[in-house]
Amino acid sequence: MAASNQFMLAWVFAGALASSAQAATLRVAPGADAQERLQTALLDAKPGDTVALDAGKFSFTDGLSLDIDNVTVTGAGQDKTVLSFAGQKGAGEGLLITSDGVTVRDLTVQDTKGDGLKSKGADRISFVSVTVEWTGGPKETNGAYGVYPVSSTNVLIDKVTVRGASDAGIYVGQSKNIIVRNSRAEFNVAGIEIENSTNADVFDNVATHNTGGILVFDLPGLPVMGGHSTRIFRNQVVDNDTANFAPKGNIVASVPVGVGVMLMANRDVHVFDNAISGNQTSAVMLISFSRSFDDKAYNPLPRDIVVRDNRIGRNGWLPALPGGKELASAMGGSAPPVMWDGVTAYATPGPVPRLYLKDGPVLNLNLTAPGALETARPSVSATLGSPGLAEPPPVVLPASQDKPVA
Repeated sequence: MAASNQFMLAWVFAGALASSAQAATLRVAPGADAQERLQTALLDAKPGDTVALDAGKFSFTDGLSLDIDNVTVTGAGQDKTVLSFAGQKGAGEGLLITSDGVTVRDLTVQDTKGDGLKSKGADRISFVSVTVEWTGGPKETNGAYGVYPVSSTNVLIDKVTVRGASDAGIYVGQSKNIIVRNSRAEFNVAGIEIENSTNADVFDNVATHNTGGILVFDLPGLPVMGGHSTRIFRNQVVDNDTANFAPKGNIVASVPVGVGVMLMANRDVHVFDNAISGNQTSAVMLISFSRSFDDKAYNPLPRDIVVRDNRIGRNGWLPALPGGKELASAMGGSAPPVMWDGVTAYATPGPVPRLYLKDGPVLNLNLTAPGALETARPSVSATLGSPGLAEPPPVVLPASQDKPVA
């Protein structure tokens, strides 16, 4: 080997060893000045470092932030390390992450005034084995979101539990390449919500005792629009029965109690192999966005939707919709498990919605425009549409991110 090549190889090897040697664990124990000590550790951390929180309860009066790449923030376990924000003076997040390659794991966040754990503009962001909860139960004054990656790429949410969010427990917005799995959302307004996002797999989760179980929306007027390509499969979407406690004016404030899966104005969404039961309004609901909007490129209709091969139990016995009681009574005691508003056109011409709703009976309200309930001409069919809509490919995260966590 030439001397120059030998020198180069030795230099690279020495650099790798130095980088590995520099990785450090910054330990933080509960007690006096925990706020200052933890925030200092988050500021002092270098790429590759771990900020390790000991077992016990930490009490904070302000939010925390992290802006260093490739840092792991870990507790001693979901039931062992508790970060309490009950005394938080501001309305911000519990922890705001604005850097790449970050993992938060093995801890619980309680009673934040704002969102629990939030990432913004992050790539390779992972939330693993964490709980976010509001200990006073469902209240309008609770923070909006529990785990909240927004404008992020390569998002992993695994073994997460969220309780009591006044908007959505697990919420991924304006992001792409997303996996939400092995998680539990309960006693939130929306259990799990994918909004204005692309390429999401939501599977092996439990969504129960929320107002609505799993929501996939696309909204106008946001920096990222045109959400598409979501797969919802192998979830338990059961007994979503919590009264809507979202602040008035929020989009989710209009979600009727007892919806299993709700799809609005999004496209290329496939719902399959889920257990859906105990939802008083509907197992699966497809609706159009009915508020006014200015963006002529926005399509308010759900389209390219597949609902197939789900295990549908008892649903729809008392739809929380205008005339819902009468509707259920007229149909033998319960509304069909799948409900579509039936809108096929809006002010700006767009493609006619393509649907394959196999898990019937299907109730088609045949509305002439989004939200125009007065035009309803309900009809019921065994199935609606025809097969042939291609399923989105599985989401694949970077190998360095999606690996077992010891």
